[in-house]
Amino acid sequence: MTKTDLSAPTPPATPAAVPYTGRQLPGRSYPLGSIWDGQGTNFALYSENARKVTLCLFDEQGRETQVQMPEQTAFIWHVYLPQIGPGQRYGYRVDGEYAPERGLRFNPQVVLSDPYARALAGTEQFDQGVFGYQMGGNEDFDPATEPQHGAPLAVVVDNAFDWQGDHRPNIPLHQSVIYEAHVKGLTMLHPDVPEELRGTYAGIATEPVLQYLKTLGITTIELMPVHQHVDDPFLLDKGLTNYWGYSSLAYFAPDVRYSAYARRGELGGEVREFKEMVRALHRAGIEVILDVVYNHTAEGNHLGPTFSFKGIDNPTYYRLVQDNPRFYFDYTGTGNSLNVRHPQTLQLIMDSLRYWISEMHVDGFRFDLASTLARGLHEVDQLSSFFTIIHQDPTIGQAKLIAEPWDVGEGGYQVGNFPVQWAEWNGIYRDDMRAFWKGEGGLASEIGYRLTGSSDLYQSDGRKPYASINFVTAHDGFTLRDTVMYNDKHNEANQEGNQDGHNDNRSWNCGVEGPTDDPDINALRARQQRNILATLMLSQGTPMLLGGDEFGRTQQGNNNAYCQDNEISWFDWENQDQGLLEFTRRLIRLRREHPGLHRRKFFSGRPIRGQVSDILWLRHDGEMMTDQDWSSAQTQSLAMFLDGNGLNDLDAEGQPLRDDHLLLMLSASHVDLDFTLPKITECDQWELLLDTTDDNAAGTRVQAGSAVNLTARSVQLYRCPRRN
Repeated sequence: MTKTDLSAPTPPATPAAVPYTGRQLPGRSYPLGSIWDGQGTNFALYSENARKVTLCLFDEQGRETQVQMPEQTAFIWHVYLPQIGPGQRYGYRVDGEYAPERGLRFNPQVVLSDPYARALAGTEQFDQGVFGYQMGGNEDFDPATEPQHGAPLAVVVDNAFDWQGDHRPNIPLHQSVIYEAHVKGLTMLHPDVPEELRGTYAGIATEPVLQYLKTLGITTIELMPVHQHVDDPFLLDKGLTNYWGYSSLAYFAPDVRYSAYARRGELGGEVREFKEMVRALHRAGIEVILDVVYNHTAEGNHLGPTFSFKGIDNPTYYRLVQDNPRFYFDYTGTGNSLNVRHPQTLQLIMDSLRYWISEMHVDGFRFDLASTLARGLHEVDQLSSFFTIIHQDPTIGQAKLIAEPWDVGEGGYQVGNFPVQWAEWNGIYRDDMRAFWKGEGGLASEIGYRLTGSSDLYQSDGRKPYASINFVTAHDGFTLRDTVMYNDKHNEANQEGNQDGHNDNRSWNCGVEGPTDDPDINALRARQQRNILATLMLSQGTPMLLGGDEFGRTQQGNNNAYCQDNEISWFDWENQDQGLLEFTRRLIRLRREHPGLHRRKFFSGRPIRGQVSDILWLRHDGEMMTDQDWSSAQTQSLAMFLDGNGLNDLDAEGQPLRDDHLLLMLSASHVDLDFTLPKITECDQWELLLDTTDDNAAGTRVQAGSAVNLTARSVQLYRCPRRN
């Protein structure tokens, strides 16, 4: 098995280790990891059940020097080494009992990565050994007797950095537009990014990329996992890799795979490069959110590799089955779940979050499979220690916190149930909107909730509309273009017999599976993309745009491209739908210009100044929606009137916040409709702001009470200026 390592390679270790003869001091038990103070480096490692811990220093030729760590404070082994500084490679050998049936997996033959490593010297090398047990023997019962040096070595780093007065954008969530992207995929094919910077943190910091994001209008980039991850052997054997990176190994280390500095051999350079990227994005007014995976690690189940946690203190870091601790609870579908009930594991997560906020200046986090973190014994518990600590933490509690509110365990689907400080990926929004535009009937009441911030999910617990992270596409699933081009997944390139990925895509190919030359079908597909984008940007809540959807990126029908580190996943900058891109920019601009489209408070439904309600729902004939209309399977169109006087909020000067009166009309019907523009409050005339069938129709004025044609499967947005 071979793999390409774009980072500085981890040198092969030699078995003939020598003892450390330099000066050593007891050191400190906090902070954990390796901390250089300008004079020397303090090393600290937590292991509750170990009998002995050895710090292993490696030089450029892979020669190992062993430092015994006799000092132990509250289960933390520590030592201070003068003269040891940035660039030093190191790992640990942890000695103790090897008894998998009791959850103990110590084996000093294995060189282990530091869980608190700020940088790693390379990626994992399976051919150098990464298993704590004898492969091909009695499953995992017998410990490995040969050296296992395949885990990536940690690197001592200098965290000093000139932030040059970096200021966080601090954009309120209700004004945010989130853009989900992959560090490598975003820039790998960008023609204006220097070739040596493509696919890297430095590539994102280049002016062409920053300018693109600024002109698009997004406020926040949400990066898919950047913690150092592991490429699974079953993928490597097929010539694939874990492109998405949801297989974390080191929760403090930026992945060397995305570092231009690491490519040219600068050990630990990815830390500085990541900071430079964040600084550049902040200067452009763009926030940085990280997609983080604290629910499981890359070490898999009982037959998985031993890179770090397993060999350091397996019962501390993992949820083990009580009746048979040889096995792991698996709420994630990956083989293990982190043991957030243990104080040290909880501290690891909190220390990691604080590090990325304080040292790396990120603005928030999206927590993958967050229900796993909320589990007490087995059930999901909102009052778990994880949420309690975050709630009171003055650093983490002020960051943007977004949950993927589900896992694969029983009772794991928790959309709408996270605590008050949290926003959530609203999977119900995605499902309802895709079904509506697919043409399914009987969804009017659901669409009403989704358009208005999902009050059925978030209002009763003290949260606001912006707690709903609205999305119709994400990295996991079809792209927007593929949603209107494919009925079925086409994941053959994953080499899993097309058995992987979701089957319930709620997509519609508009009559032909895949690409076609039929102009009518292509026109319908173009309109459907605009319809979905318009619904997303004109809904209350916080919109999240999947990167590339704004210009029609396709994955050729692959709805699970987790292992496709190639043109399937990378942004195709040379083949953009420029019309769709400009339409998306206009949508984001409209959302920004109209506070009525990004309210901080839910609608009251009460009359405003003795006139109409702050929101009204209308049929296409101009009459109010009835209970029968809301429940009818035949209802495939509706209009939403937003009173510009009804925002119930204050502007920056403390004055009542106002907007134009707005009318949003949606039709998923397969036939054209005559839609009567209502005579409401001050509105004698309506001005068209947006029509998904005609990019040039904006500015058209129509008298109130008149009927306009709403093309089958289309959206129109009108404004009526306030008179006072």
